Amino acid sequence: MRQMFDRIAPTYDRLNHMLSLGIDRRWRRTAVDALGKHFPPQGGQGVILDIATGTGDFAMLLAERLKPQRIIGADISEGMMDVGREKVAQAGLQDVISFQWEDCTKLSFPDGTFDAVTSAYGVRNFQDLDAGLREMQRVLRPGGHLLIVELTPPPRFPMKQLFWVYAHVVMPLLGRLISHDDSAYTYLPASMEAFPQPEKMESILRRAGFTDIQWHRFTFGISTMYLIKKGN
Repeated sequence: MRQMFDRIAPTYDRLNHMLSLGIDRRWRRTAVDALGKHFPPQGGQGVILDIATGTGDFAMLLAERLKPQRIIGADISEGMMDVGREKVAQAGLQDVISFQWEDCTKLSFPDGTFDAVTSAYGVRNFQDLDAGLREMQRVLRPGGHLLIVELTPPPRFPMKQLFWVYAHVVMPLLGRLISHDDSAYTYLPASMEAFPQPEKMESILRRAGFTDIQWHRFTFGISTMYLIKKGN
């Protein structure tokens, strides 16, 4: 998987926006603004960990809209983070955003390090979802928030059927033409379909130690936002 993301890193941002028809930008802004109502928590310092940060798109949006003191973007793909480092430098955000290689199931940070932990469209790539969520809970300080935005297949007719056609026919074709990678954009719909729907995801989050869980579907359920507060 690391090699796959390294290969598609140069075209990743353009393809993501194209495949979502640009709607993903609105989903991201809505999610960041929802977190902004609680960030930083009382007594917090405004430090964020963005897991599966990829090319840093979400980290940059967090920096621009929430003005945190510091953001660490963590990922297993150095190729993706190298693209992110260039973007951050061009935006003049290198004093706020840094990138660091991390295994999401074995984070190197002490307990309670971060005021917020975020992940946009990366959690479905975790090799062990339970272990990754437990680590997110561990490094989050009491009173802090976990924000997850993830792709999910629409649950109802007719969008469910229409999206299946788009995901299995249009998406792999465009991905192959632009990224020249035969596997990456057949992997995407497969990973979406394997990822739990919100009702099941809520029980998985509880198993990881979270109790105060809110979720909201975007655009007929194509994307779902989870906003979770860690108890004191």
